Amino acid sequence: MGKFKTSVTAVAVVMALGACSGQPSSESQTMAETPVASAQSAKYENVLLQEFKGPYGGVPAFDQMQLEDLKPALEKAMALQLEEIEAIANNPDAPTFENTIVEMERAGAELDRVFTYYGIWSSNKSSPEFRKIQAEMSPKLSAFFTKITQNEKLFERVKSVYESDALKSLTDEEQRITWMIYNNFARNGATLDGEAKKRYAEINNELATLHTKFANNVLADEENYVTYITEDQLDGLPQSFINAIKTDDGKYAIANTRSSMDPFLTYSTNRELREKVWSTYYNRGDNADEFDNNELIKQILTLRDERVELLGYEDYATWRLEDRMAKTPENAMDLMMKVWPAAIARVEEEVADMQAIADKEGADITIQPWDYRFYAEKVRKAKYDLDSNEVKQYLQLDKLREAMFYVAGRLFDFNFTPVEEGKVPVFHPDVKVWEVTDKATGEHIGLWYLDPFARQGKRSGAWATTYRSYTTFDGKKTVLSSNNSNFVKGAEGEPTLISWDDAETYFHEFGHALHFLASDVEYPTSHSGVRDYTEFQSQLLERWLTTDEVIDQYLVHYETGEPIPDELVKKIKKASTFNEGFKTTEYLASAIMDLKYHTTDPAKIDPDTFEREELKKLDMPEEVVMRHRSPHFGHVFSGEGYAAAYYGYMWAEVLTADASEAFAEAPGGFYDEEVGDRLVKYLFSVRNAMDPAEAYRKFRGRDAKVEALMRDRGFPLPEESQSDSDSE
Repeated sequence: MGKFKTSVTAVAVVMALGACSGQPSSESQTMAETPVASAQSAKYENVLLQEFKGPYGGVPAFDQMQLEDLKPALEKAMALQLEEIEAIANNPDAPTFENTIVEMERAGAELDRVFTYYGIWSSNKSSPEFRKIQAEMSPKLSAFFTKITQNEKLFERVKSVYESDALKSLTDEEQRITWMIYNNFARNGATLDGEAKKRYAEINNELATLHTKFANNVLADEENYVTYITEDQLDGLPQSFINAIKTDDGKYAIANTRSSMDPFLTYSTNRELREKVWSTYYNRGDNADEFDNNELIKQILTLRDERVELLGYEDYATWRLEDRMAKTPENAMDLMMKVWPAAIARVEEEVADMQAIADKEGADITIQPWDYRFYAEKVRKAKYDLDSNEVKQYLQLDKLREAMFYVAGRLFDFNFTPVEEGKVPVFHPDVKVWEVTDKATGEHIGLWYLDPFARQGKRSGAWATTYRSYTTFDGKKTVLSSNNSNFVKGAEGEPTLISWDDAETYFHEFGHALHFLASDVEYPTSHSGVRDYTEFQSQLLERWLTTDEVIDQYLVHYETGEPIPDELVKKIKKASTFNEGFKTTEYLASAIMDLKYHTTDPAKIDPDTFEREELKKLDMPEEVVMRHRSPHFGHVFSGEGYAAAYYGYMWAEVLTADASEAFAEAPGGFYDEEVGDRLVKYLFSVRNAMDPAEAYRKFRGRDAKVEALMRDRGFPLPEESQSDSDSE
């Protein structure tokens, strides 16, 4: 993420997505603290403000972070950046790229560093004490970012550079970041006057508070609603899962997270308990108590709508998508509605298969949402003779990590070497660190941090972030990347075994990390993502999990060490589109609802009723629920990164399926050197320094087409001609 952060993106920033500035590093400096870092660090007693010190161009002092330092660090860092902004805005010299845009890129180094620590507290080790600070500081941070966006002198200087003849003499990247910075101002209230500008700032403050409260309510429900079961209620559960959920006092705890809920619903033979665990999970934020989010949703939608009206937009989604690949809500919805009919038709087939098995077994039930995973597993066994638990025995977390390193070595020429424990500070004993180097030259590329396991205070799901991004405009800064997951840790002395879906997620998030590590751009703003494109690279990397090279070398039995049998591999590949109706429908339901929320007058929305009625209009299958129901849809309501943009995963999936076919058609398959070189050059290294549509065309030679996605999921192609259904 670039140094210029608008008020609208403030909440996303404080959720640990901000990039950090570090000291210039060279091969000779990576292993020792630099004198420059020592001198600059002496300016601040507060460690959260200090330059990163130590090896590898400097690293965050995670071992020294103290929560009492956070609030004063944020306040000091904001003050420092405002001083820098005022100096830029009031520069008596005529505006130029160097004295305006470059200086803005340089500003805010201290705040970027504080956000690195803020993000760890927010996502990896939250606590009631932190959440109190977060609630207090979120509106202040929003006001701070709004103050920058509404700095009229600063905007006039940016506008002057953007409209100058000199712009044409700049590099392509410099022209693009100038446009992005100007566009950020123009789209976020800089052109407003008087009362409208004041109200815009007030709305941002109110939204910051509501977003934070929404997220904390979901986290509270995840922490407060744990389902404890007894030994006589373990029937059907794999032993590895039983070992993982056993508590120190001999109980068995089903945490209210997807990583616990999913396997329990897949294997437990206790239907009553399955319903309880399902209900507990899908009712997060919807329990009519102090943590209920329904009223917050309405408030958030109302404020977002009012804010974009001030800018002259019809609705929030129109404003949001204007600078995305989709361009308009209609284009995004059109893509999803091409896929939706095939998805729900497939669900009908899947449910029929499940009901047939339930009837044959004399279960005397009608398939319900809490039965879907359980009977889908039975269908998988019956139809494909494929047992997910059998597959799991070959999916060891450590071996899959080695597989990811192998893929990174083949495609990117990266080498991953474990960093000696204690050499680089970490924020939890589970976190491990690797140095990434160029295989051919040995050049230091960066570090990769891994925080794989679920624990109290850690938000659910999986995500990737950076603690420092690659830039060269102000001295070379190397990458500090991080992957974070919520796998259920194996029992003491046993490997952590994960499902096939979790293995795909592991590769997915590593794709984000490779996107960070492979970057070759000059400026921080070039790291700001286009949301319906940023998931593409990570989704694409999932495809290497099923390559023969990975399967043959890294999928080995956790007890015997024997490679996964060819027969089992054939079953996995044969079943590759199994349950695709469920997966596509639960995702699309969330993405479609997101757009509907942001294209409908909020005055007409009661969230609980709106969700139910709109899904009914779509003929949503009763046996499937939204992947993220509205009251816990954190992507959309705990910040604005994915608001009116959750469709982006599907948009990126079109690119992914199309790009996968490019590899499949190549002589060297998924490890073809020529296609791999184009992959790195146009799809990974450029970040947002090039228009994504142009970058994809350079890789593929044309725009991506939706037919590839339909083929990939085993869906029938839409009847209409595909010549007008390109994703770009």
